[in-house]
Amino acid sequence: MNKIILVLSDALRYDIAKANMGFLGHLVETKQASLYKIIGELPSMSRPMYETIHTGIPSSENGIVSNSIVRLSNQPNVFQAVKEAGRVTAAAAYYWYSELYNHAPFDPIDDREVDDATLTIQHGRFYTQDEYPDIELFHTAAHLVRKYFPDYLLLHPMGMDYHGETYGSDTREYRNHAIYQDAKLAPLLMEWRELGYTIFVTGDHGINADGSHGGTTPDQRDVPFYVIQPSRRGRGDTGEVISHLQIAPTILSFLDIPIPATMQQKPLPLD
Repeated sequence: MNKIILVLSDALRYDIAKANMGFLGHLVETKQASLYKIIGELPSMSRPMYETIHTGIPSSENGIVSNSIVRLSNQPNVFQAVKEAGRVTAAAAYYWYSELYNHAPFDPIDDREVDDATLTIQHGRFYTQDEYPDIELFHTAAHLVRKYFPDYLLLHPMGMDYHGETYGSDTREYRNHAIYQDAKLAPLLMEWRELGYTIFVTGDHGINADGSHGGTTPDQRDVPFYVIQPSRRGRGDTGEVISHLQIAPTILSFLDIPIPATMQQKPLPLD
């Protein structure tokens, strides 16, 4: 049975990933993975893109139009569809995901760690500080995989966003953090591939030299989309441009779960 892990690296720019994430680059170069470019949906802000990516619906239609909208999603979404299909969901993610799919507002004590089959995100580990160490989150995600073997897992580190907003994108700190994420993810990607997972690595938005995002320029919008499959086969650097709106239907299609009518973009064809 197919299983998927989505690594959503907050504020991971396309050009920075392509130039600095060497292990992912190796998988692409040897055609063990595929690389696409996403020209991100707008606004290039976090909470709107979290909802857009998981519903396949633009922000003006899903209603999460800014970071200040704090409520549960009211649209069909990936976590909901996976759970309703009798499969297992999990996330190691920023607390805004809990507010979108489990409970709003977030209770930093009761909602921090959940293992509850009735929730939309059944096995959730949520953090509240932007500077929370990525490596700790990676280990948390790896623990969820080993313990629960979820059908869909979201891994959502905030390190790129934190370094980009603190130092700007044209800095050694931002670029070096891409190298850091790549190196720390590499052994986990191989473990998960051996366990039979298909892994997507992408971003919600980019960031500009001022350390800002939300606008329409390529540095704020363009993010990568890597596909790593257990078959060890990929298309390399495809040069193709795809949409954030295709991620949700692609996940459900690959998991052989019915795609809601609200997700109107076509899923990507995967081997």
